[in-house]
Amino acid sequence: MDLALAVDLGGTKVEAALVDSDGAVLPDSRFRAPTGPTATREDIADSIRRVVASALAATPADARLVGAGIGSAGPVDIPGGRVAPLNLPAFAGHPIVDLVREQVPDLPVALALDGLCIAVAEHWIGAGRGVTSMLGMVVSTGVGGGLVLGGRPVQATTGNAGHIGQIEVAGFTEPGVAGDAAMLESIASGPNTVAYANSLGWTGATGEELAAAYAEGAPAALAAVRRSAAAVGRAIASVTALCDIDLAVIGGGFSRVAPDYLDLVRASRDRDTTPAFVRRAEIVLSGLGSEGPLVGAAALVHRAPGR
Repeated sequence: MDLALAVDLGGTKVEAALVDSDGAVLPDSRFRAPTGPTATREDIADSIRRVVASALAATPADARLVGAGIGSAGPVDIPGGRVAPLNLPAFAGHPIVDLVREQVPDLPVALALDGLCIAVAEHWIGAGRGVTSMLGMVVSTGVGGGLVLGGRPVQATTGNAGHIGQIEVAGFTEPGVAGDAAMLESIASGPNTVAYANSLGWTGATGEELAAAYAEGAPAALAAVRRSAAAVGRAIASVTALCDIDLAVIGGGFSRVAPDYLDLVRASRDRDTTPAFVRRAEIVLSGLGSEGPLVGAAALVHRAPGR
């Protein structure tokens, strides 16, 4: 049995697991440790080391480890093997490929955006099987994305192709506001949506509390969640206009903040878009749930050119 070590680095946690060549996560091989915006550079590195060591310790005696794949919140630097997740400021520029390679010194180690990992995983064994061109998205602590076009994953020069969280979305900020404040991630991510609800008078602190308030019909929660979904819908319209995708798959914990979140995303895309081809892409939730980023990281190994 050939196995890949999969690592998923995000804004609140890092996970590692072993994944077989069919995309199945091995039972009892999945481990998690905290990250977070206040964590130090060494705290995050130690969390990565711990989950990788724990996953490797679960390798069955009759299995062969063939490589490691890393999916990370972006931006990433593929040529340099480094990452600079916006929600982990202390980790900016960290050589994560070298860090993981310390524990698998004789094996190839690949790096990609977490959004691309979602796209690759869904295209491989999830909701995107048989689809020619698609967008994968993560809506969570941050917002990331990745593209499969013409059946092939797209990384481009630095590895940041498809990073939808970094595109500007018009109409959600004060007039004249541009740059980081107008980015999709700044508008639609979980923490930023919570902050927007707070600005409207809501006093909760987490995405889970916001979900409960939304279910109860709290006006500030309704407005904040609808704003997030509307921005995601407009961003998907922009990507579709540029790349003519057939499908958008959305994963990440905040994408499940409300049962009608995707309905709101679709409605925004359709309401604010004129060309019919921009409205044709199906928008669906991840078919792989929380395992999607790990499966996609493993696909960097199992589905690498030449394997």
